Amino acid sequence: MSDLHTLTAAAEPTHFWFRGFRTYFATEIHRLADGRRDLRILDGGCGTGYNLRVLLAPHGRTFGFDLHADSILRARAAGRPLVRANLEQIPFASGTFDLVTSFDVVQSVPDDAAALRELARVLRPGGHLVLNVTALDFMRGDHSDVWGELRRYTPARMRGLLEQAGLEPVRLAFLFASLLPLMLAVRMGQRLLRVWRLPRGDEDLVVPSAPINAVLTAIVTAEAALARRVPMPFGSSLMVVAKKP
Repeated sequence: MSDLHTLTAAAEPTHFWFRGFRTYFATEIHRLADGRRDLRILDGGCGTGYNLRVLLAPHGRTFGFDLHADSILRARAAGRPLVRANLEQIPFASGTFDLVTSFDVVQSVPDDAAALRELARVLRPGGHLVLNVTALDFMRGDHSDVWGELRRYTPARMRGLLEQAGLEPVRLAFLFASLLPLMLAVRMGQRLLRVWRLPRGDEDLVVPSAPINAVLTAIVTAEAALARRVPMPFGSSLMVVAKKP
């Protein structure tokens, strides 16, 4: 896993996917914060800690946890309060946080319903949960297997899990619709190559050449701006926003 986190740390600042992801979520989190800079924020499965520093820190005091020891070491280097834990057993008191996030983790948790109950438990009443999860089963690829992905989601499936956890769905939106044809072509190619080899790493995390990366960044940034007014009909990821009553 340490090699994957090294790849992630190298890709997060510049890779088009991460840039598009931050464009989408920075806008949504800014809206939820509503001008406040004193929120208590928890990021579950914080990985390298990049999102704690860049995406969440402007809105308050951030806390994080991750299951992997190498992630904790990387994230602690940024001076953030962290613990080692998993989504199914979060070591914080109930009703502690104004905002709880988890990005691309829930799909790899054995019991996603238990994870959502825990995420809801540590939220204060009126607080918000923000997730990014993988979407649509036909989009499985090498990335899914390398990261231990157990499932992908539709809006209906996620809505049911949120309601079971006692949360009110606020927004369920597909992301990266503009890249879906390209991603699907890559996934199909990966499936064909499995006749000769198994996945050797997460090639999706390799940053493309600068011109290609710039073009793809512009595409996903434009999509994120358009999606504020026009919901995407499909996508490889699903943004989830829910409120605790």
